[in-house]
Amino acid sequence: MHLASLELRDFRRYVHADLALGPGVTVLEGANGAGKTTILEAAAWVALGRSFRGVPDATLVRDGAEAAVVRAGIDGAGRHQTLDAELRRAGRNRVLVNGHALARARDRLDLLRVTIFTPDDLALVKGGPAGRREYLDDLLGVLAPRYDAARADYEKVLRHRNALLKGGLRGTDAQHTLEVFDEQLARAGAELVRGRLRLVDRLGSHLGAAYAALAGRPADVSGRYEADWAPDGIDPDEAETVLRDALVTLHRREVERGVTLAGPHRDEWRILLDGMDARTHASQGEQRCLALALRLGGHAVGRETIGAAPVLLLDDVFSELDPTRADALAAALPSGQTLITTATTIPTAVRPERHLRVEAGRVLGGAA
Repeated sequence: MHLASLELRDFRRYVHADLALGPGVTVLEGANGAGKTTILEAAAWVALGRSFRGVPDATLVRDGAEAAVVRAGIDGAGRHQTLDAELRRAGRNRVLVNGHALARARDRLDLLRVTIFTPDDLALVKGGPAGRREYLDDLLGVLAPRYDAARADYEKVLRHRNALLKGGLRGTDAQHTLEVFDEQLARAGAELVRGRLRLVDRLGSHLGAAYAALAGRPADVSGRYEADWAPDGIDPDEAETVLRDALVTLHRREVERGVTLAGPHRDEWRILLDGMDARTHASQGEQRCLALALRLGGHAVGRETIGAAPVLLLDDVFSELDPTRADALAAALPSGQTLITTATTIPTAVRPERHLRVEAGRVLGGAA
């Protein structure tokens, strides 16, 4: 699948932009602040239904407008599909797929999948465990809708359970409710953890190969999944029972602190480079190569799973790399549709099908 066309109206700073895109590489070049990333943000919104910048949809509406419009044409598997979205400053968005209301958010996966590279990806390696958990869960949601559902169920029960604990757990009704939440949290949490473990296992060989290509040397890249509630390791078949037992054991401490102390929302996926924790022992250059390898590895797993390459969105990534690593990334990019933003030159190994100029919220040469 690839994005064949993308039209924006009143989206961030764009009054109107209309792009025709080919199945190969498109470069969007322009000064910082010109609106290049916004094009990628809109493309990703088609696939995700949200901004990859982590902002509410209302902030995507141009100042002075009541709604933003995103229209996309997607080609693949011998058919053409369309998405029309109206993002409202107030009220609910309106999304049509092939002229019909989008029935379920996860139906977007039948339209388009994306892999997003941003300069902030360094935090996947250098930052705390929350970013690595989010990386795994986001990728799981793209690969299989049931994990996205398990994540949503888990987060919903977790919110309710934390609210109950903060209330002090007074009375027998509250105790019974906590027991119900324990069951629900253990069930959804175990499903999410099983998915993470399977994904970590599948990522293994891809991470090593991608890192070697980017760093120019072979290395032992591995990951270790750690959960305080399962200190001896996690047996996927026993995960639900072990998590439920841990929750029961922690009840007194949880009431004292008013928060849930066990579950996948507190787990760590520790990335190791040559046996050492990459967060604390890898150099900045090694950490950046690892971050890029995580995206390339996830992209490869996605391609294996769905039988087609997700669309690559590279937001100003080359400017963050030295020439050697930039050339290595260019050589390692998989085939398929790729949208690249840049404020500088790109490596000669990148052969764009289209090269567009972005200036102050206008795309020059964008229309068919």
